[in-house]
Amino acid sequence: MKRLIAPTASMLCLLTLPLLAADNPTLALGAAAPDFSLPATDGKTYSLKDFGQARILAVIFNSNHCPTAQAYEDRIIKLTSDYKDKGVAVVVINPNSNKGLRLDELGYTDLADSLPEMKLRAEYKKFNFPYLDDGETQTVSRAYGCKVTPHAFLFDTERKLRYVGRIDDNEREEHMKVQDLRNALEEMLAGKTVSVAQTKATGCSTKWADKEASVKQWMAKVAAEPVTLDPIDEAGLKELRKGNPEKLRLVNFWNTTCGPCVAELPDLVTINLMYRHRAFEMVTVTTNFPDEKKEALAILTKKQCSMKNLIFAGTDKYKHMAAFDPDWDGGIPYTALINTKGEIIKKYNGEIDPLELKRIIVKTLKEMNNGAVMDAPKKK
Repeated sequence: MKRLIAPTASMLCLLTLPLLAADNPTLALGAAAPDFSLPATDGKTYSLKDFGQARILAVIFNSNHCPTAQAYEDRIIKLTSDYKDKGVAVVVINPNSNKGLRLDELGYTDLADSLPEMKLRAEYKKFNFPYLDDGETQTVSRAYGCKVTPHAFLFDTERKLRYVGRIDDNEREEHMKVQDLRNALEEMLAGKTVSVAQTKATGCSTKWADKEASVKQWMAKVAAEPVTLDPIDEAGLKELRKGNPEKLRLVNFWNTTCGPCVAELPDLVTINLMYRHRAFEMVTVTTNFPDEKKEALAILTKKQCSMKNLIFAGTDKYKHMAAFDPDWDGGIPYTALINTKGEIIKKYNGEIDPLELKRIIVKTLKEMNNGAVMDAPKKK
């Protein structure tokens, strides 16, 4: 006979999480638009009454981090512009909680889903619609039954739901055939009943705060990863500089006596955790002398640098530096992003700009995927 084990409090908590997220039905057709009062990237707080003059209101749930959501940003911008003078108002709500996001879920983005990061996204993309944050309580997202990003809801003059679902039928615009949201808008503006009133929406699932416990477990697992530090000689540095034909390579040179070097290590750790499951690798190289390895390893361990870490094997730092980059002026920190062709596509003679660097990484990885290089190549 199998022994029955009574569930602990933590087990019950974990068992409850999927139910909390799933017990959230999508708003039914004909239902009234749930009201909201949410902060936006422009510093204002918006509610339904702020769109009271609009004949039709489009409420679209979208986010920063999701690649599918990003694929629709320009289409939402154009939709807003095309229908602005026809009495259609568009408001976009980010349903995600940063508490429910792991760093490895940010592998296709430069930004997570906090309000400060939403402001950066809105400014960068020049959003022409209010971009609201529901990540703090997620009550609005639950009221609407947002399942994924993007997820569109279309309300008539009386703010009754007349269309819910996808924006169109393909996240790759070149393959799009049916513009569901625009079709529904045109029918509503013509006074007709929406012929296709409900479609399935696909994208990244809503990141509910209920996932916080699992995110913490993942972070604890990452923190326990071993940290190593191995020597590298001039020949090894020359090979390192050649890049990896299958992966985008980020190389950072630092030293224990360099304050800015140590200060930027957490940003580099974050970047590594975000992109390492893709065709990306990160290597740190300390310019410390070989007999200073213990001190360097201690700092790397404290900062949880579980990427590949190297230390100069010899005492002639100038020869080691020249072996990697003859044009390097010798200052640290020094960081180079090397593509699969062995070309340095971005170089920092000094501290990195984390946001700029992430944007370049995301863009380059996307270009690699559209070519023949796949993410996370299998070991041969």
